[in-house]
Amino acid sequence: MRATIPRAARLLVYLAFTLPLMGVQAALLLLRSPLATTLPRWYHRKCCAILGFRLEIRGEISTKRPTLFVANHTSYIDITVLGAVIDGSFVAKAEVASWPLFGWLAKLQRTVFVDRRVRSTALQRDALGKRLDAGDRLILFPEGTSNDGLRVLPFKSALFSAAEYKVGGQPVTVQPVSVTYSRLDGMPIGRAWRPLIAWYGGMDMMPHLWTLLGLGVVTAVVEFHPAVTIAEFGSRKALSDHCYKTVAAGVAAVLSGRSTPPAIPVAVAA
Repeated sequence: MRATIPRAARLLVYLAFTLPLMGVQAALLLLRSPLATTLPRWYHRKCCAILGFRLEIRGEISTKRPTLFVANHTSYIDITVLGAVIDGSFVAKAEVASWPLFGWLAKLQRTVFVDRRVRSTALQRDALGKRLDAGDRLILFPEGTSNDGLRVLPFKSALFSAAEYKVGGQPVTVQPVSVTYSRLDGMPIGRAWRPLIAWYGGMDMMPHLWTLLGLGVVTAVVEFHPAVTIAEFGSRKALSDHCYKTVAAGVAAVLSGRSTPPAIPVAVAA
């Protein structure tokens, strides 16, 4: 009972906050208001505070438009964490569009839904290219699935097709991003506690979410690595390998406690 009450309270506050704002965001999209781009970031920051996530930001986020952010993927909570620091839209597999609530939220943030099969590479590039051509910032999870939070899975080079797109004759800016859930109530998250946050394999979402709602304050370290372009590597495969090694090294550094640049706490409740 003691654990149920705070979980239920967090869930009720989240829903009471989210449901009315869905109508607001829908109206902003219909009116083509610039606020439709900035409201999601404010919303995700508030959700981080509600759900008990403390963000630490390292590195410098690309200010160029368009920018393709490529990040490792540990859990559905990555959407809230990255959405709290990047004014952008996500790239998601097509089936997410049909998910209750989360699918609706994804549509309201103008998520680009793609078929991630290799034979759909050209269609993916065209769909993403239209958004990049409009100057949008997109967030991609090139592992193609979620990991266990202990390691980064190899990136799929086919998902980097958008990096080949040129805007105004210039290659798209690509910025690797590492997301690491490092501490729970100030204590390092060990292997045994990792599945409480990481959502992977055959885990059911609702039981996992219910468990996550009962946790304390989780520290999420978001590290922005130097931005690059495909022109620096000559091929999509080489760019994919570089981003993978960069992101994986960033996650490993945080998990091992090795020296890293000073973290910048984000006031998610502001």
